[in-house]
Amino acid sequence: MDHLTAMRVFVAVAEESGFAPAARRLALSTPSVTRAVAALEERIGARLLHRTTRIVRLTEAGARYLGDCKRILHEIAEAEASAAGTHAEPRGELTVTAPVMFGRLHVAPVLFDFLEEHPHVTARLLLLDRVVDLVEEGMDVALRIGQLPDSTLRAVRVGTMRRVVCAAPEYLARRGVPQRPSDLERMDVVEFSPAGTWREWGFPAGAAAETVTPPARLVVNTADAAVAAAVAGRGLTRVLSYQIADELRAGRLAIVLAEFEPPPVPVQLVHAGGRRASAKVRAFVDHAAARLRAALAATRTLAAPVSGPSPDRRTERPAPPPVP
Repeated sequence: MDHLTAMRVFVAVAEESGFAPAARRLALSTPSVTRAVAALEERIGARLLHRTTRIVRLTEAGARYLGDCKRILHEIAEAEASAAGTHAEPRGELTVTAPVMFGRLHVAPVLFDFLEEHPHVTARLLLLDRVVDLVEEGMDVALRIGQLPDSTLRAVRVGTMRRVVCAAPEYLARRGVPQRPSDLERMDVVEFSPAGTWREWGFPAGAAAETVTPPARLVVNTADAAVAAAVAGRGLTRVLSYQIADELRAGRLAIVLAEFEPPPVPVQLVHAGGRRASAKVRAFVDHAAARLRAALAATRTLAAPVSGPSPDRRTERPAPPPVP
């Protein structure tokens, strides 16, 4: 087995966490996959995998080598595609990554339609709430929400997104509508934090910048859970506008403190290669950009913020118990 093929086998074993599943993925026998990895380790002079009867996991050297393998194999695939003239027709495997909720709601449907239009393309969709290194992890396209650091990657802007504070109309009718960020300190708050920890809420807009630390009755690590708690009347939460679009349209949630919102954050499709990007990447970015621009434009027509009496600062009613 040649060196490049052995590298592809090693990548498959690492991604599948086993020799047998990697063999099935590559349509090879398990013994041939085992021999390929052993030969690769002998050639390198380092152990790449820890093997037990139950699991296969990367060594420290293996983790570093895996990133290099993915980068090298990706560059070779792109070079071969360019030399073969396949920039003219999308084909091959396309790998896309996006945040979990946005990917489920928006990127996945776009990718499904793209595959329907391009029968020679296969795809892998990786939904993760972390920043994926496209080169190191062998990905083609990423959907990024927020400001991007300087890099050699090409970014195609598809819109912007608001960070909003919202609550159920019934909760606001019962407890009052906050007029300033400081009013949140007397209300129930559901904190959405991927790390599961409580954070300050900054409000740079309005007459003067404010930072508040409202007492969180509930802290959750997914946006879905925060939205569900707010809909159930457990308090106010702060999320990105797309995460509550359906709830706003249905009247299950309403936006408050809109005049204090921070500036909208950009939403961009990111890929490597620039003008040399393969046909599959260029075709997908063009296809996805048009669809995502339309989807994000729709979120700009969300319901107007509600108005109403301020929270009673003297005789607040007892809040409902937190979500179990």
